Amino acid sequence: MENSLPALLKSWIPYERECDFPIHNLPLGIFSVNGGQKKICSIIGDQIIDLSEIPDITSNCGIPKSIFYNDFLNPLLTLGKDKVSLIRKELLTIFSEKNDKSKESLSSALRPVSMVKLHLPVKAGDYTDFYSSREHATNVGMMFRDPANALLPNWLYLPVGYHGRSSSIVVSETPIKRPHGQIVLRDGEPPVYSASRQLDFELEMAFVIGKGNALGEPIPIEKAEEHIQGLLLFNDWSARDIQKWEYVPLGPFLGKNFASTASPWLVDLEALEKFRVAGPEQNPVPLDYLKQSGANNYNIQLEVWLNNNLVSKSNMKYLYWSIKQQLAHHTVNGCNMQVGDICASGTISGPDQTSFGSMLELAWKGTKPIQLKDGSSRVFLEDGDRIEMKAYAENEHYRIGFGSCSGVITGN
Repeated sequence: MENSLPALLKSWIPYERECDFPIHNLPLGIFSVNGGQKKICSIIGDQIIDLSEIPDITSNCGIPKSIFYNDFLNPLLTLGKDKVSLIRKELLTIFSEKNDKSKESLSSALRPVSMVKLHLPVKAGDYTDFYSSREHATNVGMMFRDPANALLPNWLYLPVGYHGRSSSIVVSETPIKRPHGQIVLRDGEPPVYSASRQLDFELEMAFVIGKGNALGEPIPIEKAEEHIQGLLLFNDWSARDIQKWEYVPLGPFLGKNFASTASPWLVDLEALEKFRVAGPEQNPVPLDYLKQSGANNYNIQLEVWLNNNLVSKSNMKYLYWSIKQQLAHHTVNGCNMQVGDICASGTISGPDQTSFGSMLELAWKGTKPIQLKDGSSRVFLEDGDRIEMKAYAENEHYRIGFGSCSGVITGN
């Protein structure tokens, strides 16, 4: 559907050119008012669209009104991508500027976003975090291993990942409590129990499963996007000192599972179709089940703001392993994905220091402090620090954004 949308299409709901939510976007989310019933919504400009208050969606899309009275998007996603596409098509018709006569009849369906509370959009039964940025993996390898052999031998052959903790995924604006665990203060000494002293962010994008697969049935790469509903902006908070001590031999655990922050809006792949780009050249050539052709990455600008200081500008196009390859590899052994499952990309770093996607890289393991406008500096996050991530794909006519992915660090 997205390919057929006129670039100059406008809505009778006003918004600026730089708005994250033009009529071309129409993401899905969950909202409530004054602690009341959670419901499924979309957004244009700064106006929340309560889908339960639009009769045409129920009648024309064949979707029971009760579906929109839910704490998460999962029941709607279970109906299939075709149904979600019908909803987007109906909203495009209803809110097009050519249909401005519907303003009065739809007044009960609209609410300013400032007057509602947004919630986590999906209930993830499982969460996987990948390690799909070559630049990030190389930087970490240079800091902690042999700089001449920064990438481990398997990295260029498969999308590395680990199973994370879905229960600690929270929506944007949720405070993040500094985690405790075992850390080693000096090499060669035994660990101590302490609050993390090396708290970090990780700039990531995540895809949400909209269609599952049966146990024992891999998802072929050519069908991967049939199972991916859309993308979230994602911050996988990391306690580097806890992680460094615990990760050998089985990988991330307490240094990762205390919190991950997701944006409140699920942006459909349809809305991003015009922003497809080719990914980096892959050498060696992937094994057959990971081979892909065409434009499989997305030109999505990424930003990280620390206390209103822009500290990183990256792009999702830098991912070495695409989301299709990530999903194909995840299921090649027959692993069964379920609707609502979240798969994050891992930190997305670009080719230069201004595009690094973590404090670990930006401050280069603490040796290059980040200078802030107030005269202070950081090598890792301090209590009271606010991290805000932003993501958007744009052309000369409009921007497809994800909203804010933010959190403030609270004390011990």
